[in-house]
Amino acid sequence: MNENRKKIVVLSGAGISAESGIQTFRDSDGLWENYRVEDVCTPEALARDPELVIGFYNQRLAQVLKAKPNPGHTALVELEQKYDVRIVTQNIDDLHERAGSSNVLHLHGDIRKKRSQVDPDDIEDIVPLEKGIRMGDLDRYGKQFRPHIVFFGEAVPNIEPAAKLVEEADIVLIIGTSLNVYPAAGLMYYARPDAKIYYIDPKAESAKGLDKRVVCIAGKAGTAVPEMVRQLMEEA
Repeated sequence: MNENRKKIVVLSGAGISAESGIQTFRDSDGLWENYRVEDVCTPEALARDPELVIGFYNQRLAQVLKAKPNPGHTALVELEQKYDVRIVTQNIDDLHERAGSSNVLHLHGDIRKKRSQVDPDDIEDIVPLEKGIRMGDLDRYGKQFRPHIVFFGEAVPNIEPAAKLVEEADIVLIIGTSLNVYPAAGLMYYARPDAKIYYIDPKAESAKGLDKRVVCIAGKAGTAVPEMVRQLMEEA
């Protein structure tokens, strides 16, 4: 991080992407209404029915490609003018990158990529994106490529780098997450005692068990984040 600027870490969740039209998993009209977690988002499901799992994520990829960054995404880019900004996202889309954010760490994977089932470090871009991962698309070991997604029951490789970023932050912005998904929900507790923490979500004020210093802002990312950014830019 740039030592001459205050450091902001943004922890973003499904809520910010939902405003761009990307379905969430947990809302009443979300993706799990049509699929069981066990059928599309576990290593066992991939082994049992790779065509179903890969087809599910190809549908998600198609949805992401149609979506566009919203004012919540673009406002965060403005912060880079005066702050050292790092985004840690639970989202598997690329809306932060397309909005123009320079430093984005994906906790749960990247829908634009595929990876080997044998070597988790063997990761490739999906080309062309519009086609998604195809059955018969094999890695160098002769195994079917899988989505570069952290399935339920799998470790989150980027959780330690994310925790280190939070430890170094002067300000932590938590945006559009239910704070129910671990280990991501525990990242805020790595913040220094003197760090400021803001939580932006429509249900922020009803969240339970939060540190007393967390400032809760009830609102959608598309409107509340630009307002928060204006405030931070004035304070810089």
